Amino acid sequence: MATSFKTLQANDIQTSRTKLHEAIPITGTIVSGTYLAGNESLNIKNYSHGMFQSVFDYPFLSSSANHIFDITLGLSANSALSGSGVIQGKQKLQLYNQMAQILVGHDATGSIREFDADGDLTSGDKFHDAIFFNFSRLLTKDEIQKGTFRMEFSVDPTGSFAQIAQTNRVIKIQDSSGSVSFKTNSPAGEYGLLFVTSSNSGTLRTMPTDNQGLPCGLLYYQAGIAVLTSSLFKVHASGGLLGNDLYGWGGNLAPNTGGKVTMNSSSNFNIDEDIVSASISGTADDLRNRLQDLYFANTTELNSTIYFCRANAQEFNYSSNPTYLSKSQIRVKETRDDSPVSYITTVGLYGANNELLAVAKLSEPLKKTPSNEFTLRVRLDY
Repeated sequence: MATSFKTLQANDIQTSRTKLHEAIPITGTIVSGTYLAGNESLNIKNYSHGMFQSVFDYPFLSSSANHIFDITLGLSANSALSGSGVIQGKQKLQLYNQMAQILVGHDATGSIREFDADGDLTSGDKFHDAIFFNFSRLLTKDEIQKGTFRMEFSVDPTGSFAQIAQTNRVIKIQDSSGSVSFKTNSPAGEYGLLFVTSSNSGTLRTMPTDNQGLPCGLLYYQAGIAVLTSSLFKVHASGGLLGNDLYGWGGNLAPNTGGKVTMNSSSNFNIDEDIVSASISGTADDLRNRLQDLYFANTTELNSTIYFCRANAQEFNYSSNPTYLSKSQIRVKETRDDSPVSYITTVGLYGANNELLAVAKLSEPLKKTPSNEFTLRVRLDY
């Protein structure tokens, strides 16, 4: 009797997982405002709520524009900068708490944890003033590939944005240990520590002996969010990560003296003053103007089920096509002794109730006779 259906056994079904990676390079010229109309950046969108700023690769009103990432910042209630005089102080506190609640979670008392410099969560230094880069799912896909992330910022103290692209005072932020030592104690998934390095003598304070860099932030791979500390733009004497001799003057430089990493050339703000006295969108503008390079690779995870459809010698030698017979005679047989022949063109996968769930087409028909066998490998990706 002709065989039309065959039950797949456990050893006929296998599962696999494949990770595809795509490089995402973003130049500083795009981020700082490639498309200008006067002083307005057409690919930078600010909102009436003022909670964050969005960056696009083309003017955001264009139908071909793609959302790249959002920039915002937050202040912990324990931050030395918190107070009644902070512009958008309530929003900055809410943003910090919202991001910390999602990415760090709560402690045993139900309180929101703060971002931790070493990922230990229970002790150690905290990031009280945080800058958030929330990357578009269009770019990150399923996650940021571990160990590929890097950002480069100018820390030229003059704040002359026209010269930033030419300055040698550049710090590099990297996910240098992510591929081997990431953390898993976050409700948002896996994350790694970000470290800052510099090839310029005096740009950073004394480096640790392992030369890995100074911890400066956290990178949440599945969430696609980078959290940076504002200490990246402060000298060591003022609690920051930059060298005290960054300006070539030496000595201990307080943030409110003439030697500071100016964030806003018109107001001559340093990072602390910028966070306190500027809006979220204003600080985002100043950070964008210092961003020189951004790169990471994304990850797309393909889950596959592979079905090995085996047509043994005595199976599938007949066709269910009504034209296969003529007057109860098999058309492809010329004599009574000829073996039946069929041509396999399609594989159908059926459910338990014989409902057709998936169809696979062969690139060319396969001739099937009692003298040959086939194993067709059907892969279902999802």
